[in-house]
Amino acid sequence: MSSTAGRRSAVGREAEHAACEFLRQQGLQLLQRNFRVAGGEIDLVMSDGAIIVFVEVRARSDADFMHPAESINARKRRRLIHAGTRYLQDAGNLHSARARFDVICITGAPGTGRIEWIRNAFSA
Repeated sequence: MSSTAGRRSAVGREAEHAACEFLRQQGLQLLQRNFRVAGGEIDLVMSDGAIIVFVEVRARSDADFMHPAESINARKRRRLIHAGTRYLQDAGNLHSARARFDVICITGAPGTGRIEWIRNAFSA
């Protein structure tokens, strides 16, 4: 792994941790980190009362070039929806669960940067 990829991976882990702690402070409960299936991954799976929340975490050192949420293109949304559907299937409540897709955007250094929470960022 290159040093750039290693730094990016470490920043990603820090951002996910910061996002998880932020959402916990808002009253959500962590169900699972890094849920992976063939064709998709969800950074955080949380519950907000009876709602299952699939969270994509995006971090940028600075938002001058592109807002972190803008990096979630149609292909990435399809992959997130696929993974969310598989999570609900595996949990046995595909048809009965209420779910949403949120995005946490961190601009600046994780832990000290600005956090923006976009609820219902997109729908399946």
